Amino acid sequence: MLLVGEYEITVSSRARTVRVCVHPGGTVCVTVPKRASQTTIDQFLAKYSDWINRAREKAHDAIVITAEKGKIALYKKRAQRIVNNRIAHFSARYGVHHGSVTVRAQKSRWGSCSRKGNLSINYKVALLPAALQDYIIVHEVCHLAQFDHSSAFWDLVAREIPNHRALRRALRRTHFRFT
Repeated sequence: MLLVGEYEITVSSRARTVRVCVHPGGTVCVTVPKRASQTTIDQFLAKYSDWINRAREKAHDAIVITAEKGKIALYKKRAQRIVNNRIAHFSARYGVHHGSVTVRAQKSRWGSCSRKGNLSINYKVALLPAALQDYIIVHEVCHLAQFDHSSAFWDLVAREIPNHRALRRALRRTHFRFT
């Protein structure tokens, strides 16, 4: 169970219910409506303490990358260079052809491949270690040959990235903090 002082409280005029989130690193944030009593907050935290503790354990395994908001344009340019070079390299290795390549700010995806063969990669790839960059790019290039996530697709990925499962897990644990 959480002890007093192990969480941050935010009082919100827009909140209608108590809610909790656990940030990478394990910080617990509780958002409460204006009129919520300490008793209500304590009861809520007691009810969800098991979930909160599990989430905190997972959060401590998170990989947090800190970046500057003011440098996003620079990150996008760097990502475009990386993406163009690595897509050309891996497309040649797999013998596939692609359409346009774009670097964008995507909230929930690292990349995508359209049916026309157009590739889109998240600009945050520029902030990742090279192994994770290559995993993302190989993943999208392999969709040019196999447009699904079948075992044939993962066999293609494994040709260049044999440890793709471990890299995928690392990517899921990766979070960004912009300052």
